[in-house]
Amino acid sequence: MALTNIQLDHIAVCLADSTRLSAGIAAARSRYPGISFTCCDASDMCDAVPYQVFAAFDLYLVDGNAHCWQVSGDPQAATGVLIARHD
Repeated sequence: MALTNIQLDHIAVCLADSTRLSAGIAAARSRYPGISFTCCDASDMCDAVPYQVFAAFDLYLVDGNAHCWQVSGDPQAATGVLIARHD
């Protein structure tokens, strides 16, 4: 399942406009139930390059088409998003 730029923009708005990141994730999950959402600390992402950077979090695209998922920069290959919270 590819993610569109419109979907990614809506997801970013849900996350960025929320006063609590958990509420933003819940809103994004509600709007896009077919997309996988995962959350972690930014320090867990080591050298991975985020798709978008925000004040409170980084947004990564996840490609889960193979046996193991991997971070991707390609929305066409993405099956989900990973939100990495900043401290």
